[in-house]
Amino acid sequence: LLENLLTWSRSQRGTLDFNPDETNLKYIVSSCVELLKSTANNKSILLQDKVEDNLVVFCDVNMITTVVRNLMTNAIKFTPENGEITVFAEKTDNEVIVAVKDSGIGISDEDKQKLFRIDVHHTTIGTSQEKGTGLGLILCKEFVEKHGGKIWVESEIGKGSTFKFTIPIK
Repeated sequence: LLENLLTWSRSQRGTLDFNPDETNLKYIVSSCVELLKSTANNKSILLQDKVEDNLVVFCDVNMITTVVRNLMTNAIKFTPENGEITVFAEKTDNEVIVAVKDSGIGISDEDKQKLFRIDVHHTTIGTSQEKGTGLGLILCKEFVEKHGGKIWVESEIGKGSTFKFTIPIK
């Protein structure tokens, strides 16, 4: 929470550097998986990194790491014990679609409309009573859009969620 607040504050003041460069997406995802492995293990959740080894994207590493970490943290929060979370990516002609898919509780159509919005306060308690602020997804949206990408969710109650975002190849 504190890291998200500080990062968002710096972003709003225009003091957050934006330094895109060619980067191996696998490096970003693997570092997030390693960081969150113990949190997932506490709920017996299987974290899977299915990103290709040599998938190069053009991004600010710190920003996209924040996006992937926030999406994975949310997936852990809303996935019950013995669940599964998979991160994968698909390359198109000029961008990569990154996806964080979980076997969690899912999101109603009504609540999907409230996500990614600063003007609507929306939080949900996690499957182990974890609390949140809703700021993480707002930060994700801002960082993805800074890269010229878009972010969205596909979800159904009781069937899990898949958060997807695009980032350019060049």
